[in-house]
Amino acid sequence: MRKKKAKKRILLPDPRFGSALITRFVNNLMLDGRKNTAFKVMYTALENVAEKIEDVTSLEVFEKSLENVSPHVEVRSRRIGGATFQIPHPVREDRKVSLGMKWMIGAARKRNEKTMDQKLSGEILAAYKEEGTAYKKKQDTHRMAEANKAFSHFRF
Repeated sequence: MRKKKAKKRILLPDPRFGSALITRFVNNLMLDGRKNTAFKVMYTALENVAEKIEDVTSLEVFEKSLENVSPHVEVRSRRIGGATFQIPHPVREDRKVSLGMKWMIGAARKRNEKTMDQKLSGEILAAYKEEGTAYKKKQDTHRMAEANKAFSHFRF
């Protein structure tokens, strides 16, 4: 690597919950620079979650669901002697959160509810209960890493 590593930008916490995690999620959710719309979708989704689960706050449900879909290991391709191997690697903390967010948003966009806030609240609740498409993607990633554990000595 020739250039120096990019500095980590500090995100401002969101106005309602005071959580930088929600701001980061909204930045991933946002399309075409429409941040206010993304915040409205997120807050409405969290309100829907709060209506369905009474005993804990919607922020705690969101954090737990994000933790449930974040992978611990992933496979990376490495070419050795003409063959390409899928080598399991542990995931860095910031990448873990980033992958979890992207998987959750992607799964929410593919759901069959009518509006995006309903789709997102449904996916958050599914991930909280350890089910749904995003959680399945995490399980598949872990299964693939487990299957390729034999090649872990090639790790660089």
